[in-house]
Amino acid sequence: MKLRACSSALVTAALTLGLTAVASPAGAADPAGAAGQRPFLDRLNTVSFVASTVPENGDQNPYGTFTIRESIGDLHRGNVLVSNFNNSVPLQGLGTTLVQISPNGTRTTFATIDPNNLPGPCPGGVGLTTALTVLPGGWVVVGSLPTTDGMPDTAQAGCLLVLDKHGTVRETIEGGGINGPWDMTAVSTEKRGGGSGQTELFVTNVLNGTVAGGGAEVDEGTVLRITLCTEGDQPPQRVATTVIGSGFPERTDPAALVVGPTGVGLGHDGTLFVADTVLSRITAIPHALTRDDSAGIGRVITSGGSLNGPLGMAITPKGDILTVNGGDGNIVETTERGQQVATKQINNEGNPPGAGALFGLDLDLDRDAVYFVNNTDNALDVLH
Repeated sequence: MKLRACSSALVTAALTLGLTAVASPAGAADPAGAAGQRPFLDRLNTVSFVASTVPENGDQNPYGTFTIRESIGDLHRGNVLVSNFNNSVPLQGLGTTLVQISPNGTRTTFATIDPNNLPGPCPGGVGLTTALTVLPGGWVVVGSLPTTDGMPDTAQAGCLLVLDKHGTVRETIEGGGINGPWDMTAVSTEKRGGGSGQTELFVTNVLNGTVAGGGAEVDEGTVLRITLCTEGDQPPQRVATTVIGSGFPERTDPAALVVGPTGVGLGHDGTLFVADTVLSRITAIPHALTRDDSAGIGRVITSGGSLNGPLGMAITPKGDILTVNGGDGNIVETTERGQQVATKQINNEGNPPGAGALFGLDLDLDRDAVYFVNNTDNALDVLH
């Protein structure tokens, strides 16, 4: 997986995949779905409560989930960072907090973001989405899709917010195709010894034509690859934006605010997998790290079956694709070739059971359990 270097002095030292967990070095992983391999989910049988995700200000509706892999600043290795989409009322698109939860259930507030005191533009304000990752150096990137009253007709383009390792917003990244950033994964390189590096963010966008569509389905959802360069202690700077996916179906929805392309995960061969929520399918965009044009929706590798409004996504150590359903509270495992090999219900509360409960997920440090947010009771749970 070769990246366009920010500088000729950059040497690949590590790979960090956002919602898809840390990737093995190229060629080190066994091919997904190989004969005799047991599905990842078959090893996991228990769902346990970890902690409430509700901070002091009462924010609700946890969306983004990221397992921290390096202790730096106020970020602690093995803890899980969670973003909240709703405020305490609760109104969608008005959540402003990131909480950090340890495996033993201790919760601290990592950041409370003041939408009136940002270092740059973020059209509409702050409403933190599933798009969440931590880059080398402790730079936290989180998406914002804000509203003024929790309803789709007031949704605005938002931005990506860049926070430092202490939870202070240092930069906003807006425009250039960012329009309702909904989910995200990332791959980073860092110069040996630190100090400079490069990141490719893969960001889904769900507001292209949806608000004007008034609830009608429009095929304008996109996937952007945003190249960031980091030098020293300065926040990452955007140097390029490329549309690598387009034409995904999306629509506004009073209950979910907006429904569109959500989870993204990078395979071992550089293929980007996308959860097409509206049509309950997973598509594959080839050469995601290097392509200079849009692949459209990519190649559909699986559709229907156990998929029921897939949202968040993670990639297993063997390269299988994990998605959680917004429609029924199930987690589904799919091979890179598109075979659905395992399904488990991890939330059966609500009416109908499991609906609307699941968004972000990530593997734990050992990559043998799955953290996920449960919107039914505003909690971080673990499947182990």
